[in-house]
Amino acid sequence: MKTVNVVAAIIIRKDSNGKKYVFATQRGYGEFKDGWEFPGGKIESGETPQAALAREIREELATQISVGEKIATIEYDYPTFHLSMECFACEVVSGKLELLEHENADWLTKENLYSVNWLPADITILDAVEELL
Repeated sequence: MKTVNVVAAIIIRKDSNGKKYVFATQRGYGEFKDGWEFPGGKIESGETPQAALAREIREELATQISVGEKIATIEYDYPTFHLSMECFACEVVSGKLELLEHENADWLTKENLYSVNWLPADITILDAVEELL
Protein backbone atom coordinates (compact mmCIF):
# COMPACT_ATOMS: atom_id res chain seq x y z
CA MET A 1 0.00 0.00 0.00
CA LYS A 2 1.29 3.46 -0.91
CA THR A 3 2.20 5.78 2.01
CA VAL A 4 1.36 9.47 1.76
CA ASN A 5 3.37 11.71 4.11
CA VAL A 6 1.59 14.90 5.13
CA VAL A 7 1.69 17.61 7.78
CA ALA A 8 -1.20 19.30 9.59
CA ALA A 9 -1.40 22.62 11.41
CA ILE A 10 -3.20 22.71 14.73
CA ILE A 11 -3.64 26.50 14.73
CA ILE A 12 -4.63 27.76 18.16
CA ARG A 13 -5.70 31.28 19.10
CA LYS A 14 -6.82 32.81 22.37
CA ASP A 15 -9.46 35.56 22.69
CA SER A 16 -9.28 38.50 25.10
CA ASN A 17 -10.99 36.41 27.81
CA GLY A 18 -8.43 33.62 27.50
CA LYS A 19 -10.76 31.18 25.71
CA LYS A 20 -8.90 29.03 23.17
CA TYR A 21 -9.99 28.11 19.64
CA VAL A 22 -8.60 25.76 16.98
CA PHE A 23 -8.87 26.40 13.24
CA ALA A 24 -10.52 23.69 11.12
CA THR A 25 -11.13 23.62 7.37
CA GLN A 26 -13.61 21.84 5.10
CA ARG A 27 -12.14 20.31 1.95
CA GLY A 28 -13.36 21.87 -1.26
CA TYR A 29 -12.06 19.27 -3.71
CA GLY A 30 -11.01 15.68 -4.29
CA GLU A 31 -11.95 12.31 -2.88
CA PHE A 32 -12.63 13.69 0.60
CA LYS A 33 -14.54 16.84 -0.48
CA ASP A 34 -16.72 18.30 2.29
CA GLY A 35 -14.85 16.48 5.08
CA TRP A 36 -13.32 18.58 7.85
CA GLU A 37 -9.60 18.51 8.59
CA PHE A 38 -6.72 20.42 10.06
CA PRO A 39 -5.09 22.35 7.19
CA GLY A 40 -1.79 21.25 5.72
CA GLY A 41 -0.59 19.03 2.91
CA LYS A 42 2.09 16.84 1.41
CA ILE A 43 5.76 17.07 2.26
CA GLU A 44 7.81 17.67 -0.89
CA SER A 45 11.17 16.06 -1.52
CA GLY A 46 13.93 17.75 0.48
CA GLU A 47 11.54 19.63 2.79
CA THR A 48 11.42 19.32 6.55
CA PRO A 49 7.92 18.75 7.93
CA GLN A 50 7.99 22.24 9.48
CA ALA A 51 8.98 23.91 6.17
CA ALA A 52 6.30 21.92 4.31
CA LEU A 53 3.66 23.03 6.80
CA ALA A 54 4.63 26.72 6.58
CA ARG A 55 4.57 26.48 2.75
CA GLU A 56 1.21 24.69 2.62
CA ILE A 57 -0.46 27.25 4.91
CA ARG A 58 0.96 30.11 2.77
CA GLU A 59 -0.38 28.42 -0.40
CA GLU A 60 -3.79 27.35 0.93
CA LEU A 61 -4.63 30.15 3.37
CA ALA A 62 -2.36 33.11 2.39
CA THR A 63 -1.12 33.16 5.99
CA GLN A 64 2.27 32.97 7.67
CA ILE A 65 2.41 30.73 10.72
CA SER A 66 4.97 29.84 13.34
CA VAL A 67 5.32 26.08 13.65
CA GLY A 68 5.73 24.91 17.23
CA GLU A 69 6.08 21.52 18.85
CA LYS A 70 4.94 18.29 17.25
CA ILE A 71 1.75 17.09 18.91
CA ALA A 72 1.58 13.65 17.33
CA THR A 73 2.14 11.56 14.23
CA ILE A 74 -1.07 9.92 13.06
CA GLU A 75 -0.84 6.65 11.12
CA TYR A 76 -4.10 5.81 9.38
CA ASP A 77 -5.06 3.28 6.70
CA TYR A 78 -7.53 4.56 4.14
CA PRO A 79 -8.85 2.01 1.62
CA THR A 80 -6.34 2.98 -1.11
CA PHE A 81 -3.34 4.39 0.81
CA HIS A 82 -1.66 4.71 4.20
CA LEU A 83 -1.56 8.23 5.65
CA SER A 84 1.31 9.34 7.88
CA MET A 85 0.37 12.78 9.24
CA GLU A 86 2.66 14.83 11.48
CA CYS A 87 0.61 17.35 13.48
CA PHE A 88 2.17 20.52 14.88
CA ALA A 89 0.90 23.23 17.22
CA CYS A 90 0.91 26.51 15.27
CA GLU A 91 0.11 30.20 15.64
CA VAL A 92 -0.74 32.82 13.04
CA VAL A 93 2.09 35.33 12.53
CA SER A 94 0.45 37.36 9.74
CA GLY A 95 -2.43 37.01 7.29
CA LYS A 96 -6.17 36.46 7.56
CA LEU A 97 -6.57 32.72 6.83
CA GLU A 98 -8.13 33.25 3.39
CA LEU A 99 -9.81 30.14 1.98
CA LEU A 100 -7.98 29.63 -1.35
CA GLU A 101 -8.64 25.88 -1.62
CA HIS A 102 -11.14 25.07 1.13
CA GLU A 103 -14.91 25.28 1.02
CA ASN A 104 -15.43 26.47 4.58
CA ALA A 105 -13.59 27.00 7.86
CA ASP A 106 -14.38 27.63 11.51
CA TRP A 107 -12.71 28.35 14.82
CA LEU A 108 -13.82 25.54 17.13
CA THR A 109 -13.81 25.45 20.92
CA LYS A 110 -13.48 22.49 23.26
CA GLU A 111 -17.30 22.50 23.49
CA ASN A 112 -17.96 22.24 19.73
CA LEU A 113 -14.81 20.40 18.56
CA TYR A 114 -16.85 17.33 17.61
CA SER A 115 -19.61 19.31 15.83
CA VAL A 116 -18.17 18.97 12.31
CA ASN A 117 -17.81 15.91 10.07
CA TRP A 118 -14.09 15.19 10.57
CA LEU A 119 -12.12 13.04 8.14
CA PRO A 120 -11.23 9.67 9.72
CA ALA A 121 -7.50 10.35 10.24
CA ASP A 122 -8.18 13.76 11.81
CA ILE A 123 -10.64 12.25 14.29
CA THR A 124 -7.78 10.30 15.84
CA ILE A 125 -5.99 13.48 17.04
CA LEU A 126 -9.03 15.23 18.53
CA ASP A 127 -8.30 14.01 22.08
CA ALA A 128 -4.84 15.63 21.93
CA VAL A 129 -6.30 18.82 20.43
CA GLU A 130 -8.94 18.94 23.15
CA GLU A 131 -6.15 19.00 25.75
CA LEU A 132 -4.68 22.12 24.08
CA LEU A 133 -7.98 23.98 24.29
